[in-house]
Amino acid sequence: MTEVTAAPALADLTTLRVGGPAARYVETTSEAELIDAVRSADESGEPLLVVGGGSNLLVADAGFDGVVVRDVRTGITVPDHSACAGVTYEVPAGTPWDDVVVEATSHRLYGIEALSGIPGSTGATPVQNVGAYGQEVSQTIATVRVWDRERARVRTLPLVDLRFGYRTSLLKRSMRTPVAGDPDDPRAPWGPTPRYVVLDVTFQLRQGTLSAPIAYGELARTLGVEIGDRAPLLDVRAAVLELRGRKGMVLDASDPDTWSAGSFFTNPILAPERVPEGAPVFPAADGQVKTSAAWLIEHAGFSKGFGAPGPAALSTKHTLALTNRGDASAEDLVALAREVRDGVRERFAIDLEPEPVLVGLSL
Repeated sequence: MTEVTAAPALADLTTLRVGGPAARYVETTSEAELIDAVRSADESGEPLLVVGGGSNLLVADAGFDGVVVRDVRTGITVPDHSACAGVTYEVPAGTPWDDVVVEATSHRLYGIEALSGIPGSTGATPVQNVGAYGQEVSQTIATVRVWDRERARVRTLPLVDLRFGYRTSLLKRSMRTPVAGDPDDPRAPWGPTPRYVVLDVTFQLRQGTLSAPIAYGELARTLGVEIGDRAPLLDVRAAVLELRGRKGMVLDASDPDTWSAGSFFTNPILAPERVPEGAPVFPAADGQVKTSAAWLIEHAGFSKGFGAPGPAALSTKHTLALTNRGDASAEDLVALAREVRDGVRERFAIDLEPEPVLVGLSL
């Protein structure tokens, strides 16, 4: 375990490139070191922020008055090559997510190809139930091994216990409410790091040269296939990267239009009667429907590039991305997010929920 004497600014560890310094910064190179760093912080009462790829964080300009722990473990273990059951990947939390997608698609394993190009670490994917272009990681996750900060022990959470939903999971919910079945959790809600710190994720992938059935219209049109068809695996990856690139959703150090946390707001889940006329509608659970946050933002009067030439602006390619144009502060980005949220609320009486974790900030 390496503790850096001069802690880096969180701006250097996040894709939004904002955030002040940490009081203390530690990099861990083994599971034992990660657990020890988390446990030590909890036992001493020191505020804790576990950072992976930093693609889902907006940190205050004042920084973080606690310890920032960065898991730098990488790699993929393949313990099972059974052709019938598929292939198992065991991935340490610190592994960059797109490395996993590259490894899978290059070895003719499908199920995560539509998640190509998403920045961040593998350990973050089950927290958010990361998804794009009709796929979610919950469709291929078998188990997640975690350090349970409340019980101070390692636990293996199977798929059924992870309680995945649209951009949420048991892990994320622990940051907002007590865990179901454990209402007396004295430290709930947890944050800015969940009760469960991800150690590694086990995926079950299927073998084949074709993708999973295409479930997203825009991707199907790009590939020239119908919804439900399958396409060559590497063609799907290439098409997804092309689509993400058009929207500024592939990180480019030379292009501030990509300096973002991806989609800043989640798509609202609503009763059907609350969806504005003309807005796109997609099925959701319990008789509700999902509509497009980007559509709401645009129809509330916020166009691509809104806020330019200021330091924080909506992407010129996609209205869901709030971007740092080069010298934005966290407060600049929060002000822009509030303006967009309030505009949508005033126009449609719908509250947009931020997707990134806000550290030392609030909307």
